[in-house]
Amino acid sequence: MFNVDNLYVIPLDQWIQVAVRWLAIHFRPVFQTIKWPIESLLTTIESTLQTAPFPLIAIAFVLLAWWVASHRVAIFTFVSLIAIAFIGLWSEAMTTLSLIATAIVVCVIIGIPIGILCARSDRTWTVTRPVLDVMQTTPSFVYLVPVVMLFGVGTVAGGIAVIVAAVPPLIRFTNLGIRMVDTEMVEAGRAFGATERQLLWEVQLPLALPTILGGLNQTVLMAMVMSVIVAMIGAEGLGLVVLQGLGRLDVGMAAIGGIGIVLLAMILDRITQGLADRGKRAPRRGFRMALSQSLFPWRNAKESLEAKHQQS
Repeated sequence: MFNVDNLYVIPLDQWIQVAVRWLAIHFRPVFQTIKWPIESLLTTIESTLQTAPFPLIAIAFVLLAWWVASHRVAIFTFVSLIAIAFIGLWSEAMTTLSLIATAIVVCVIIGIPIGILCARSDRTWTVTRPVLDVMQTTPSFVYLVPVVMLFGVGTVAGGIAVIVAAVPPLIRFTNLGIRMVDTEMVEAGRAFGATERQLLWEVQLPLALPTILGGLNQTVLMAMVMSVIVAMIGAEGLGLVVLQGLGRLDVGMAAIGGIGIVLLAMILDRITQGLADRGKRAPRRGFRMALSQSLFPWRNAKESLEAKHQQS
């Protein structure tokens, strides 16, 4: 009878482990160089949030929510921040917020340029797409082992894991948003002599902005989920509260940690969703006027002169 156990098993797990160890030994200066700017940014944001008074941070978030979303979101933000403070998780929430803010900044710096390259080159998108598929379908826990071996443990290593897990949606949405821009708008710009750089900054990116902001919203939510998981490798914050509650079988501690995570995630989701909705509400005519004024100022001057000539 045929027995599967008698087949030769490819030692893929051993190959991967040897490869990661080789990278950790021979490319350690490279990984330390990658780690340094993230650590500096994370330390700066965390120290700012931890030392700033609670009323100042609460007012800043409320005003931001009111400006980008609505007064209802502002009220919800205020009540949620008050609740987080009164259940004794303000310091942990600020640590988690600094971790997410660092991840968002790095994801924007990395994700939007890569998304633009993918949108402007089908060959680049063909190469990048399977990589993004692997990154998004790989279980989140799998990222932890290579991150620990390459960058060590702690909040900074957790931030790197959050960045790796959260950047794919922003790349995809940036690529999708630019590709969805009407070809008529692009061809009109080319017909009037606009360069590729002018087309990108004055036509494609403004029209793709709502989609890009939608991708930023998904990146924020993914970063929030991953910020809880990285507590397993020593990252501090609300995730560590949940992990300690599970380790001690303390239902209350785990519950309040979960409540803090949910409230903070809802605040960030509503604010980023408000940014996306704000971009969608911008009238298309406004983009066309901005396009005309920025790319073809001579045309506007000519039209105004003709109008004055007709009036006279």
